[in-house]
Amino acid sequence: MKKSVVFGALTVAGLAAGAAAAGTLDDVKARGKLNCGVTTGLVGFAAPDANGEWMGFDVGVCRAVAAAVLGDPKAVEFVPTTGKTRFTALASGEIDMLARNTTWTFSRDVDLKFTFVGVNYYDGQGFMVPKELGVSSAKELDGATVCIQTGTTTELNLADFFRSNNISYEPVPIETNAEAQQQYLAGACDVYTTDASGLAATRATFEDPSAHVLLPEIISKEPLGPLVRHGDDGWGDVVRWSLNALVTAEELGVTSANIGEMAAGTNNPEINRLLGSEGSLGEMLGLDAGWAKNAIMAGGNYGELFEGNIGESTPIGLARGLNAQWTDGGLIYSPPFR
Repeated sequence: MKKSVVFGALTVAGLAAGAAAAGTLDDVKARGKLNCGVTTGLVGFAAPDANGEWMGFDVGVCRAVAAAVLGDPKAVEFVPTTGKTRFTALASGEIDMLARNTTWTFSRDVDLKFTFVGVNYYDGQGFMVPKELGVSSAKELDGATVCIQTGTTTELNLADFFRSNNISYEPVPIETNAEAQQQYLAGACDVYTTDASGLAATRATFEDPSAHVLLPEIISKEPLGPLVRHGDDGWGDVVRWSLNALVTAEELGVTSANIGEMAAGTNNPEINRLLGSEGSLGEMLGLDAGWAKNAIMAGGNYGELFEGNIGESTPIGLARGLNAQWTDGGLIYSPPFR
């Protein structure tokens, strides 16, 4: 989910510059808590469980950063945001980072003055319809009513797709995924469109998921990842390299099960630099030597986070696909730790 903001880009930029000037890393350390913006609720990615504890793939990124900075993966205040409110929350300093299925685009990076620190999920926009509709392709949706979240790039992608295929649709605007699910199941729209991962996560919560079909078309590129404000490069480095630590850990075979042993030292210099038994990478970030170890221990490496929250063994059932390591033909790739 994706795009706009509730006030002008120049206002956003001004807020971002002011909030960044104070130094977010110092603020988080002084506060003893990370304020992390997440979605209002998307099972598998970010949603509170029955006990009110936030769980999910994006939540894992927040906890990894908290662990890297504060040594405690639970030192996080999760702030639910919608497609419209998320950028205001980040620009104003209400949150320190946003980890909420947000697409990296030119205008958000350049015009709205945010810094995307990496991609934790490569996605694309898809369509979900009831099986009883008898539709096998999005190109058969001429005249359909479509539930779509406002303030997102999906609005623009949808308009482009229907226009290029010379077909029409009637938008049914909604604010949150929960509202979209309710409207879709009530028959207020024929189709729900959003990121394909979000559709899979939403369908998994239905009483009968098999009664709903994800159509084959993927109509956009949606690189999703965490972001921070422009102008606070030190903090951006912390968030970026915390994510990279999870990715590199999987590539090098560092897991939540063996990290204790590996942290004592190995014959692989990059593992040693990553886990702090050699070098001074933590000091360069303004953190202690065990920052990356703490980040990885928070919820496991990238693969563990993926498989445990949204992978094929979960109700979400997502294959790694583009989100496999580069060594396995995917796009997940971290710069070296040296």
